[in-house]
Amino acid sequence: MRVQNNLADLRQKRGLAAAELASRIGVTRQTVYAMEAGSYVPNTLVALKTAQVLGVQVEDLFRIEDDVLPARYTGNVEILPGEQDAQPGQPIQLCRVGRRLVATCPEPLTWSMPAADAVLVNAGRSGKRKGKATVQLLQDEKELGKRLMVAGCDPGISVLSRHLQRAGIELVVVSRNSSQALDLLKQGLVHIAGTHLRDNATGESNLPAVRQRFANHTVAVIGFALWEEGIVVGRGNPKGIRVIADFARKGITIVNRESGAGCRLMLDSRLEQLGIAAASVKGYRQIALGHLPAAWHVLTGKADCCIATKAAARVFGLDFIPLLSERYDLVIRRPDLSLAGVQALLDTLGRAAFRRELEGLGGYDTRTAGDRLA
Repeated sequence: MRVQNNLADLRQKRGLAAAELASRIGVTRQTVYAMEAGSYVPNTLVALKTAQVLGVQVEDLFRIEDDVLPARYTGNVEILPGEQDAQPGQPIQLCRVGRRLVATCPEPLTWSMPAADAVLVNAGRSGKRKGKATVQLLQDEKELGKRLMVAGCDPGISVLSRHLQRAGIELVVVSRNSSQALDLLKQGLVHIAGTHLRDNATGESNLPAVRQRFANHTVAVIGFALWEEGIVVGRGNPKGIRVIADFARKGITIVNRESGAGCRLMLDSRLEQLGIAAASVKGYRQIALGHLPAAWHVLTGKADCCIATKAAARVFGLDFIPLLSERYDLVIRRPDLSLAGVQALLDTLGRAAFRRELEGLGGYDTRTAGDRLA
């Protein structure tokens, strides 16, 4: 077991010298440096005093990481018949069958009955009942207590969901683009909003968009991951697409994202910089609601390319041309930070097992996972 901490970063952001912090919490300057280096684990009183002085919660300063994973290794497996077209980088699921280690490529599109807690009886779309509905419950409502609702567009949230299940917390994931997710959070309809909105003027990820929508100190912005965003093309890049300007070439068809999506905003910004009219890009009005659906359009030949993440390209074994790296962050209302489910989520973000799996999908960098950014 080891304790990770953000003490040095938070102290410097508050403009406090080590000696000043030491004086205010009743320890020596050397103790502060030892805590920052991770060679000294403070007792409860010191941890509480430190958090109070820095104006944060203890869990923002320290977290326990107790799952040390073995080094990565390479092994031989048998790929199921019919999946020989699997491409390097694609996710693989393994199962021991007798003495054989068998591999299969999990389907990103699940053709199965969805998990359900109720069935809709009356949509209630008119009059005062707009947004309300009547349902027939399939289980006791008390069973819903350990759930968090998350709105966002990052397929990597499914990895977080699997790890949270081990802590007894279930994520209900709502597929929405970044702008829509923040709007749902502002309306109090979800616990967490995932976002990757880049400010063109400053190049900053998410914080300007959050400040624009929420009053000061009403929400916390928590790092999830850095990801690569770029052009997804077919295997071998048959159309020779290299840059955004190629989208306007004759014979090139794209699939776009809906208004408010981070990918759509980036594409519009790049086209404007290049002086390319949207109307001259074939497929500009062909919409896919998410990174994986957009990549799926490329896989099936409905489009030659799209803007999406590297991880989405790798799920389908497609080629990828990186354009930029940016943060995907989680935005949470400050009162909800004390919820047991949110506490479990923040703890999971710092665990090596979660980070290892997310980074293994390709295109993710988890250095910011769990960091309190605002």
